[in-house]
Amino acid sequence: MAKPNGVKGETAQELTTVPDIENLPEAVEETQDIDNILNSLKALLSTVEKLQKVRQEVGDIKPLIGRMLDGELVTGDELEQLKTGVNGLSRLVRAYSDHQAALTKAQPARQLLDQVLKDRKAE
Repeated sequence: MAKPNGVKGETAQELTTVPDIENLPEAVEETQDIDNILNSLKALLSTVEKLQKVRQEVGDIKPLIGRMLDGELVTGDELEQLKTGVNGLSRLVRAYSDHQAALTKAQPARQLLDQVLKDRKAE
């Protein structure tokens, strides 16, 4: 059974017969596959934003960690920055892992994009 797509008189099943869509690779022929690809791109964008936010929150603590590992005592604002950064490292690792998973899941979008662009050039 075809689902309504929000456009009066058309269904998602009818939309799959548009000539541009008929020529897509088998992996993305169905509207559901295209929806999944677009959702994976949105998820990737979200993970990129989260990763950037966590990176910004953690800050550049590498020099401070290096100094601490060299035996130097850090105090005041540097110590607070170091505490915040070290506590944020686990969030950074998690955000990076989520980003890598989303990146892998979004790879079929590359094939779809290549096919759509190729079809546009052919027109």
